[in-house]
Amino acid sequence: MSKPFAYIIILISVILIVINAFKLDFEQLFEEDSLIGLIGITASLCAIVIMLIFLTSKKIEDKVGGK
Repeated sequence: MSKPFAYIIILISVILIVINAFKLDFEQLFEEDSLIGLIGITASLCAIVIMLIFLTSKKIEDKVGGK
């Protein structure tokens, strides 16, 4: 996996967060479409965190001299 791929995944995740945010109904946050939106937002945030961990590990690998 390369760095540009990680940035693309982060960009897609941000777009999915915005799309899922429109599904939220704050009157009934844990009902039907809002629950699907919350799950989508949570999954996208997890993907962003994983990609940030990956990018940090690549920076450490570059400093140590792995490649």
